Amino acid sequence: MNTTNQVRHISHEIRNNLSICELYTEIIRLNLEKEGIQNSSIDNAIKCIQKSLKIMANNLIDLKSTGNVVLANYDLRTILEDSIKLSRVYAQDKKIKFIQHINESAVATLDNNKFTGCIVNIIKNAVEAIKDQGIIKINLIINPEKAIIQICNNGEMIPLEKQGKLFEEGYTTKSTGSGLGLFICRENLRLQNCNLKFVKSTPEETVFEVEIPL
Repeated sequence: MNTTNQVRHISHEIRNNLSICELYTEIIRLNLEKEGIQNSSIDNAIKCIQKSLKIMANNLIDLKSTGNVVLANYDLRTILEDSIKLSRVYAQDKKIKFIQHINESAVATLDNNKFTGCIVNIIKNAVEAIKDQGIIKINLIINPEKAIIQICNNGEMIPLEKQGKLFEEGYTTKSTGSGLGLFICRENLRLQNCNLKFVKSTPEETVFEVEIPL
């Protein structure tokens, strides 16, 4: 078994075990509800477990996407909406309003796992830029030759001296970051003939764009 297949096999086995954990947390919740037991500490513990399981499931997208690019035709609106749903788990502890302008769609040739992982990572960064409450906007713009996904947030501005280094391998603006997220995203998108661009970061808004050929 080659390395890529080993990674996919391990990912599949981890996903199976996460599913078992998800099932048992739901069983516990239903049993407590059935017996009329109300305990805020237990409720919070179950929510924390469920949130952790969802985050681990999201991380598996990156694990599954290692190796060669597997391109196929996908409905861009569907894949983007699925990515946003996965990303919302990171915003559960904050008051963040998601605004989506996804009125059109087009067929794009992409690697499902790699593309989804990149969009989730960019939205996750937007969530982390917002301290307590704010807005994240996701726009899908369809042009004759390409589609553009805009991901905007009104969180903290990226300092001017750091804006030119965002895609450098190992560079991070976070105290606990690895500096690999945006670097890997850009490389994975390039493998799909897509491009990740930093547009701007001001006190009012930070914007990233993903350009997808059609």
